[in-house]
Amino acid sequence: MKERILKYMAYIDQLLADDAGKNEEDYEKIMEEHKLQLTFFMHERLVHLLVTLTFALLAFATFFALVFAFQPGLVALFIALLVLLVPYIMHYYLLENGVQKMYRQYDEMYKRACEREQNRAEK
Repeated sequence: MKERILKYMAYIDQLLADDAGKNEEDYEKIMEEHKLQLTFFMHERLVHLLVTLTFALLAFATFFALVFAFQPGLVALFIALLVLLVPYIMHYYLLENGVQKMYRQYDEMYKRACEREQNRAEK
């Protein structure tokens, strides 16, 4: 998923950089596809938020269980949960920032489509 979201954001950045010859209809098509991709990434973000929260809660519960009853098995479980939690947090961070960037990209496309429409109406 990391590679996919990074490639897609780079693709949209490239489309925005190559602005020549695009009219409002082009931007409307791109915006529709962008909204669809955005919903996919938002769903992925929600799923990873739930997974990350679950692992964090399990890690805290294990830590509190260790405080009250120290057992080697709980130590191993706590370490395993922390080892898994770090990559989940990093991936969720990418998804959250990626979705925020995609919102900004959409806003830029909308602005350009409106400018093209306004320029066409003035002619």
